[in-house]
Amino acid sequence: MALTTDVSKINETQWPNRTNITDPNLVFNSGHVVAIATYSVLMVISAIGNITVLSTILRRRRKTRSRINTMLMHLAIADLIVTFLMMPLEIVWNWHVQWVFGDVWCRITAFFRIFGLFLSGFILICISVDRYLAVLKPLSLSQVDRRGKIMLASAWIASIICSAPQVYVFHVEEHPTEANFTQCVTFHSFPSKAYENAYNYFGMIMMYCLPLLAIIYCYAAILVEIYQRSQSIDNIRRSGLGFLGRAKSRTLKMTIIIVVVFIICWTPYYIMCVWFWTEPVTANDIDHRIQKTLFMFASTNSCANPIVYGLFNIKTRRGANQVGGSRGCRGGKKSLASVASYSSDQYNFTNMSLSIRTVE
Repeated sequence: MALTTDVSKINETQWPNRTNITDPNLVFNSGHVVAIATYSVLMVISAIGNITVLSTILRRRRKTRSRINTMLMHLAIADLIVTFLMMPLEIVWNWHVQWVFGDVWCRITAFFRIFGLFLSGFILICISVDRYLAVLKPLSLSQVDRRGKIMLASAWIASIICSAPQVYVFHVEEHPTEANFTQCVTFHSFPSKAYENAYNYFGMIMMYCLPLLAIIYCYAAILVEIYQRSQSIDNIRRSGLGFLGRAKSRTLKMTIIIVVVFIICWTPYYIMCVWFWTEPVTANDIDHRIQKTLFMFASTNSCANPIVYGLFNIKTRRGANQVGGSRGCRGGKKSLASVASYSSDQYNFTNMSLSIRTVE
């Protein structure tokens, strides 16, 4: 049940052969219609929001270069990768139900399907760390700019490294019992269940746990620092923090919303993933439509990101107002990721869910 292993995306059969399929989960049904419609709506919303953020930041960069705007620009790009690579793939996959594009494309799409999720999570970490260091350990402008470039480069490199195993893990296999049904899966890619679980948990830690901990720690430290400074009128005057009370309130609200949105979008999906990894027999009894819904709900994080940062970033909001006359959108937090787990060792030949029995 993870993006990283996806037993979930097992497309059904080609239209001419659908009458030969006996498993109802392997044929195009109302669940696939709902998934296609939902991903289509999410793709439009995410595209509009993130393109608005990106265009707004690019317009402003002509006049003033801002380190945080640069990071938000990369975050919007990461969410657009999810929007234009992962979401269309989900739509096509649900339409065909089975994988019809061959082994090479299976491996390539498996890489990009999770790359944007890793990237958005790592860039979110960059933004959190950058704000943390700017408040608690300020440096000269040149040092800060250099540090920002290093962090962004590291985020892209780390995303490539974390996504690379997908090319090896995913491959095309035929269904063990249904004729003329192939799927892009991870079966038989691991020597044992322990290795597969290790891969899955690594994906969850990097895509979900690490960004979440970074957000909470960095913004909590910022709030503590702001609170301590606000207790001293002398410190406020010396540091020019005359609007500290307002800044504290804005930072607190943004932090709470960022954390809450991230948790709400991704926690249900990861709970299902952990359940599937630890208790696959009982997890397989869960309706596949619930599994699909949890993943689609997690994908809404890419739509929420621009809104969250846009509402609480004055510069971007003003830029968006100039472009569209409304409150600005801004590339926001992560997005996980997607998706979390890397593999599921059970044959799940039903698109986007996790199961069907393991074939040894």
